Amino acid sequence: MLLKYIPYSKLLSICAFFLTFIALGSIATGPMNISLSDSFNSLVPWSSIETPAHIDLIIHQVRLPRTLLCMLVGAILAISGVVMQGLFRNPLAEPGIIGVSAGAALGAATAIVLFSSISEKYPLFINFAAVPVFAFLGGAITTLIVYSLGTSKFGTSITVMLLAGVAISALSGAGIGYLNFIADDQMLRDLSLWSMGSLAGARWPDLLLASFGLVVLLSLFMKNASGLNALLLGEAEAKHLGINVQSLKKRMIILSAIGVGITVSLSGMIGFIGLIIPHLGRMIAGPNHKTLLPLSALLGGLLLTCADMFARVAVSPAELPVGIVTAIIGAPFFLYLLFTQRGKL
Repeated sequence: MLLKYIPYSKLLSICAFFLTFIALGSIATGPMNISLSDSFNSLVPWSSIETPAHIDLIIHQVRLPRTLLCMLVGAILAISGVVMQGLFRNPLAEPGIIGVSAGAALGAATAIVLFSSISEKYPLFINFAAVPVFAFLGGAITTLIVYSLGTSKFGTSITVMLLAGVAISALSGAGIGYLNFIADDQMLRDLSLWSMGSLAGARWPDLLLASFGLVVLLSLFMKNASGLNALLLGEAEAKHLGINVQSLKKRMIILSAIGVGITVSLSGMIGFIGLIIPHLGRMIAGPNHKTLLPLSALLGGLLLTCADMFARVAVSPAELPVGIVTAIIGAPFFLYLLFTQRGKL
């Protein structure tokens, strides 16, 4: 592990540096080419070089909020994946694979259709109340169903969880399909965001919800890091160490569902970030959640920002939904994990 040779603080600093550099490149990337120097001069208030007004407008109203939302959403998905894999003690657990993202997307889509008639008059209610709450409820209900089906007196079966996730994803897909069928043109445009995942509609108010969610979730996850570490040894061992296992599970399930609900409400279904990043983080820093969670937050933001950059240039001047890019990256990785874990499922 690199942590044996690089101090953890320096490791975080290196990741933060790369994330800052990639973020600057993301701001410069798009249908209209903007140089890195112009991006930097537009962002820093002390720069003596003035940039054209139209470049300032593009950077501050379109690309900067989108880049920041990429980083926040990627971080939330990554730490939610870390917690789910630690909770279920299995490297294949991930919000998208076990159907949580699909359930949250169905909840968000339901809110969009139900409240579409008042969306123009009360946009804040839709963006910061109805859609996030419905997405959280969909994700929470799905998580509880999957966990209940996969857990018995003999332990947690990842195979049952995966099968339950497939079934719930199919049901959620059917529900979203029905909502698409009854939706009008405006609803269809809004629903397209949740079906494929996109950060194109990022706005400054969205960052408030995402940043608040990340700070709260990361703080609470770090507070329970010792319990998650103990749970890696097994439920019986964790109980002997004084951990209230059932209480810990419920807290982590609810918090993970909140995280998924926030990301789905802001960016739609973006899969595999919560699967890839925990593995990468453990390869770098080991399984200790106290070090794994902050590192995964940085790596998640880095990966999703890179994926979003690729989505903007792959079929330029058109734009790929970023959920397609993460699926292209994550699906082969998931197949690799299935291959290596065949004898353990």
